[in-house]
Amino acid sequence: MFTNPRPAGRWQAFTLIEVMVATGLSGIVATVIVMLMMFTSRSFVAATNYTDMALLSRMALDKMSRTIRQAQSVTAYATNSITLLDASGNSIQYALNPATRSLVTVSGGTTNTYLTGCNSLQFWLYQRTPKSNTFGCYLPAFVTNAKLVQVTWSCSRQILGANVNNEVVESASICLRNH
Repeated sequence: MFTNPRPAGRWQAFTLIEVMVATGLSGIVATVIVMLMMFTSRSFVAATNYTDMALLSRMALDKMSRTIRQAQSVTAYATNSITLLDASGNSIQYALNPATRSLVTVSGGTTNTYLTGCNSLQFWLYQRTPKSNTFGCYLPAFVTNAKLVQVTWSCSRQILGANVNNEVVESASICLRNH
């Protein structure tokens, strides 16, 4: 038969010290788990955000490159905007809107947003004639003589309310083919 090793009438429970140690250890483990979950979720958000920005930036560069290649000439130029004349004789302008931080195109009175979150946009104009012993080209004497457009922009977004090293930079040299 089974006998109880404890004497009758004695209660057995946790002491206050045992309860405090168990609570402290549980708190530490819970804190570590929550911190790990926060770090992991922030990393996933950053990776997704960066991938999305890179995709949108690449698509904007592809659209812009296609238009610039098919343009007849450059009609106006500033460091953050350029106006082109397309094959049909229509004016197309690419510019940075600093108020909305967006890359916009204006064509036929219609404004389209190509990209949002732009911190900077820069254009440079060149001739096709390369400088000897360099990778650069000569600057054009007149805007209408430009045959090569260099464009560079930088975009960023905030992650959970803070800029956390999440930036995309695109740069390309695009040659006008119909010039």
